[in-house]
Amino acid sequence: MTQKIIAIDGPAGSGKSTVARALASALGWAFLDTGAMYRAVTCEALDQGVDVNDQRAVAALAASLRLTTLPRVTVNGRDVEEEIRTDRVNAAVSVVAANALVRATMVARQRQWAAEQPLGTVVEGRDTTTVVFPEATLKVFLTASLEERARRRGDEGEASVARRDEADTNRNASPLRQADDALVLDTTGRAVDEVVGEIITCLTNLHSN
Repeated sequence: MTQKIIAIDGPAGSGKSTVARALASALGWAFLDTGAMYRAVTCEALDQGVDVNDQRAVAALAASLRLTTLPRVTVNGRDVEEEIRTDRVNAAVSVVAANALVRATMVARQRQWAAEQPLGTVVEGRDTTTVVFPEATLKVFLTASLEERARRRGDEGEASVARRDEADTNRNASPLRQADDALVLDTTGRAVDEVVGEIITCLTNLHSN
């Protein structure tokens, strides 16, 4: 792998998106939110009346979609930035994300997109450090207390976040797990800039060795 990639992994509400966006901005690198891609597929499946438990139907839908995540999330040109964070998507996204056929399509797109970036890419999402970019320049695994993560997720609540943790950790396709060589950071009660600074320091140390 020749491209520079920082992969950020961790459970729901651990700060992946916020930290990754701030880090990409600080470095001047591209940013990719892989979770938004699965949410977009879920949203479109629900809108089209496709049963999210029908793996082949959802996979065929995923393969046919035109997805963008910057500057806002779109599906076939339609802005779904707000819609992908609704309760109905929250309730179904773990099923879609556990679909191995969907994941194969999304992972291929994620790798291709990162390969096209001229400077480097900050990628966030479950399995980015273990499956999508196992040879990333730097792997980061963010954690936080369940209470803190539920607070960050707004109205989703601790029970909902805990259910997603359970589903993501125990799914067969690319389960959530910490890479052995990841930098592990607990973001509970910490400022975003502080976390970003620690990651940049680690990246600088890698380059100097």
